[in-house]
Amino acid sequence: MKNQHPLPLRAFDTPSLNVAVPSLTRSSNNPAEQAARQLTIEDLCKLMQRRFDESQINEVRAAFEMAEEAHKGQSRLSGEPYISHPLAVAKIVFELNMDHRSVMAALLHDVVEDTSASVEQITEQFGEDVSLLVDGLSKLTHLKFKSRAEAQAANFQKMLLAMVDDIRVILIKLSDRIHNMRTLGAMPDEKRRRIARETLEVYAPIANRLGIYRMKNELEDLGFKSLYPARYRVLAEAVKKRHKDRVELVQKFEIVAKSKLEEAGIESEVHGREKHLYSLYQKMRKKRSAFEDIFDMFAVRVVVNKVDDCYRALGVMHRVHNPLPKQFKDYIVIPKSNGYQSLHTVLLSPAAVPIEVQIRTHEMDRFAETGVAAHWMYKEGPSNVAQQRAHQWLANLIDIKDTSEDTLEFYENVKVDLFPDEIYVFSPEGDIYRLPQGATAVDFAYQVHSDIGNSCLTAKVDRKPVSLSMPLESGQTVEIIRSDNQQPSPYWLNFVVTPKARGAVRNFIKHQSVDKTIGFGQQLVNRGLKRHDATIEDIDQTAIDSLLKQMELKDLESLYYEVGLGNQIPSMIAAWLLNEGDVDGDVKRIIPVNKESDPGPLIVAGGEDAIISLAKCCQPIPGDNIQGMITAGKGVLVHRTECKNVGRQRRRAKEWVAVVWGTDITEVFHTNVIVEINNVPGVLAKISNVMSEMESNIEDIRFDRSNETISILDFTLSVKDRTHLGRLIRRVRSLYAVHRARRASS
Repeated sequence: MKNQHPLPLRAFDTPSLNVAVPSLTRSSNNPAEQAARQLTIEDLCKLMQRRFDESQINEVRAAFEMAEEAHKGQSRLSGEPYISHPLAVAKIVFELNMDHRSVMAALLHDVVEDTSASVEQITEQFGEDVSLLVDGLSKLTHLKFKSRAEAQAANFQKMLLAMVDDIRVILIKLSDRIHNMRTLGAMPDEKRRRIARETLEVYAPIANRLGIYRMKNELEDLGFKSLYPARYRVLAEAVKKRHKDRVELVQKFEIVAKSKLEEAGIESEVHGREKHLYSLYQKMRKKRSAFEDIFDMFAVRVVVNKVDDCYRALGVMHRVHNPLPKQFKDYIVIPKSNGYQSLHTVLLSPAAVPIEVQIRTHEMDRFAETGVAAHWMYKEGPSNVAQQRAHQWLANLIDIKDTSEDTLEFYENVKVDLFPDEIYVFSPEGDIYRLPQGATAVDFAYQVHSDIGNSCLTAKVDRKPVSLSMPLESGQTVEIIRSDNQQPSPYWLNFVVTPKARGAVRNFIKHQSVDKTIGFGQQLVNRGLKRHDATIEDIDQTAIDSLLKQMELKDLESLYYEVGLGNQIPSMIAAWLLNEGDVDGDVKRIIPVNKESDPGPLIVAGGEDAIISLAKCCQPIPGDNIQGMITAGKGVLVHRTECKNVGRQRRRAKEWVAVVWGTDITEVFHTNVIVEINNVPGVLAKISNVMSEMESNIEDIRFDRSNETISILDFTLSVKDRTHLGRLIRRVRSLYAVHRARRASS
């Protein structure tokens, strides 16, 4: 989550809201105050008597003694003894109804990472079950990483993969994060903000995916308070001022609702709740609304005994108060991705204030508070909706890992996967599939099965052919048309949104292109050598071995592969081999370039792969004058010569190469055409018909209204070449309602 620009919210901008709320402060260093609030092992043991027997409590006490000894002499930044932290985490874990071994692991979760204790010692004293939990929670301190981001990603991947084997790992980690956020005031400002941002980006969404709303809400509010303290204080004060009026309104609503439900013979519990601050903040941002325009600060929850009673209660509620249109959601028939089930509706109260009503069973209500933690299990036993959804997500994590190139990509893909504003679509057989907002038919195909995604040719939505790049909407039926000759296209990366689809496409292209990339790299190195009247056969093996050793590559093919991807510059490699210098360009002598030996331009044969890609800024098509630039990780990036970015990048580029279009190109290319039209009925249909007649497919359309009478349409079209594009634009210009039509500039 990036820092947001200041919100256009009157509640945040009004000078009169001079809130006297204390700012975030560091924890007191007064030992007396610390002792007064510190949890002790005796306190924890007394709590555990509710659920654990004496032998289990003794095991927990033994784990505490080991942790206390290991952390002896260590203190937190607040000045408290370090053991106060694992004790607090253990209490949170116990309150999640976890087993006694989870409580033991919570007490020991930092000993391997922060002390001399080892996993083997924990295994010997407490068994493998506890040691595996502790190991899954311990960071990779024995490995060296290039950056903090890489270390963070590697540790995150290790933890999530441990979670796949045992869900308790992440439940303990979330408990650890809860206590760290509660005591974040002792941290330096920069570190506090970094931890708060990570909490909002990663840990609160994980709690949400597991359905642990109680944790999710607290993590969000604590993260909000640390990351945006001024906004938090102003919003908290504004809610406080509105609190009394809203409470009275909701109480009246509860009384009426309870009475009507009793008349209908429905046993129920009806109670209101105040929404947490971060959800209000997000709603204000999303709707760009002022605080005064946000009415549903409270929700009324109706809890009944059976699923049938949920729908009967809904009917009663709709008879008592008018429901607002398009505000009803049935999460019972179609649960959320984390297993959450409930009926949601918004009713207009007698005071003309909208009130959200949630209707659910007691079991659904328990899950809504603690999610998968309410019914966590080992390997055996029947699973409920929460566990099934948790296991589906865990399986998806494995798919994301398998299709991610490294830990950093895995980390970023998981972060994307954690924000699933969802749509629900159907297969032709009636199966329901959940996809993130903006997902396309290709995302759907990969969601069904990787083989279907890889062979996806086209799609039908509600029996009508559509572009593969068209975003899907809830309720649509999607049919994938396959072909054994079809392969994933690099162009799909422009519109797919799910990590599974993106990873699968990138993985396919990468593995299909290895040999081609090596050959291309060899060609580039030989081109560099040929300009000095040399070939690779002329280079002494000692020089080659020295270069490979310096670059930490195993063989010449690995070197060619790096060059082919654009990660190494061929002219510098050639200079090193000829001069035995170094790859940073510090050579012993300069050999004059023999211009007569220039091997000529590279051939662009069409399409994109791991070697040659077309720049998105200018979208070159056959017939354009083009220039190639070797770019790290992308091979040769082809621009139109007149592209504005060519001049800018030429000053920074280490290597430019001449490129020309090949002959007999059969593939299509994508470019954008801007069309200004009169706002008259039927003009878009006429333009579409012309483009279809010209054998050009419309991949995307974006609208921008210039004024009441003129609209600007931005078409993404498939064309064969510059000639084809020119004829198409001339046909469009000839239409009566078209003012201008031109190719988009770079």
